[in-house]
Amino acid sequence: MANPVLAGRYTAEVGSSGAVVFLIGMRFNRWWRVDRWWPVFAAMPRMLRHLASDPGSGLLGYHLWFGRTVLVLQYWRSAEDLVAFASDSHAPHAAAWREFTRRIGAGGAVGVWHETYEVAAGHLEAIYANMPRFGLAAATKHVPVGPGTGSARARLRRS
Repeated sequence: MANPVLAGRYTAEVGSSGAVVFLIGMRFNRWWRVDRWWPVFAAMPRMLRHLASDPGSGLLGYHLWFGRTVLVLQYWRSAEDLVAFASDSHAPHAAAWREFTRRIGAGGAVGVWHETYEVAAGHLEAIYANMPRFGLAAATKHVPVGPGTGSARARLRRS
């Protein structure tokens, strides 16, 4: 098993710099318009492979969920790293975004969205009970709950 369930309670330790949580996705508004949604759907794996091949990019980890609305939950080292990737003309995001705004997004067959949250150290809380390494703890540091981290209030106050 590649990602075993870890018995007990764990939390994430992000250090003093905090983290950025980035949610991005697409929605199949007209599922039969494969010509419109396929390029959008295929663009994200290219971007994730590109980022995974560059540990200095700032992407710490991600999770994918599929349905009528596709969701990619990403954790970044900083908002600056995220913006640098999004605006890098040599990275796969720039070409995909240009294509979407020029041609693919016309007519509304596919929708795209994203939300960005900067989370300062001492202002985030995470708990994982009987879970494999997941979420922020998989992207940063996965540590057992112990003294000073036994409650949500205590986890929120640490820096």
